Amino acid sequence: MSKVESFLTIQEEQEIISAIQIAEKNTSGEIRVHIEASTNKDVFERVLEVFQLLKMVDTKARNSVLIYIAVNDKKFVIYGDDGIHKVVPENFWDTTKNAMQVHFIKGNFKQAIVTGILKAGEELKAHFPWQIDDENELSNEISKG
Repeated sequence: MSKVESFLTIQEEQEIISAIQIAEKNTSGEIRVHIEASTNKDVFERVLEVFQLLKMVDTKARNSVLIYIAVNDKKFVIYGDDGIHKVVPENFWDTTKNAMQVHFIKGNFKQAIVTGILKAGEELKAHFPWQIDDENELSNEISKG
């Protein structure tokens, strides 16, 4: 079993998917989680690649967020699309990143991801509130590389 497959239990994965559903009820933003063992690229270069592979640039408002985790490298990135970056301050994701890091350091991986998702949803709500015609544009499933 690879490090990615043993990183979270099936129950923990379901809790993460539920957190995405909860977060997306308050925002038109889309949130995805991608987990892989490691990357031989710069982590920011890799997150941009995954963002494209998951077709996250295809949302109407360009307001999708990717939480990328390289398990063996012990690295993670929160990346928001152009629509988000046009309306938020430069350090917008710092509070989300810091909240996640506290749990990662303690080894509470599922809680770190759930915290990041819920915090991202709250952050997005202010700039991209849920709309009556909002549709779920991206899968809530965890992708794995």
